[in-house]
Formats: sequence, C-alpha cells, structure tokens
Amino acid sequence: MTRSRVEHVFADQKSQTGLFVRTVGITRATMRIGLANIVYNMCRFLFLEQISAKA
Repeated sequence: MTRSRVEHVFADQKSQTGLFVRTVGITRATMRIGLANIVYNMCRFLFLEQISAKA
C-alpha cells in the first residue's frame, strides 16, 4: 500500500521538528525542511544497507 510508505516519512520529520519550523523567512524554512529530508534519506539509506548486509 503506497500510503503507508509515505506516512512514516512525515511522522519521522514531525518527531524531529515537533511540526514547527521556527525560522524567519520562507528561504530559511525551505532550507531547514530540505536539510531534514536529506538527514532522513541518509538514515534510511544506512538502515537499508544494514538490512542488505545481514541477508
């Protein structure tokens, strides 16, 4: 189910930021959200690498 694959991404980012982006300006808010996305993708990559290494 595609929906469940997307929802955990938002739940993880909500737990990191508390659903608040406390910055002044749309540019800084966009940068903060972009950095949160990069961090999530890196953590997800490392998790998937660990799974493939065990198999």
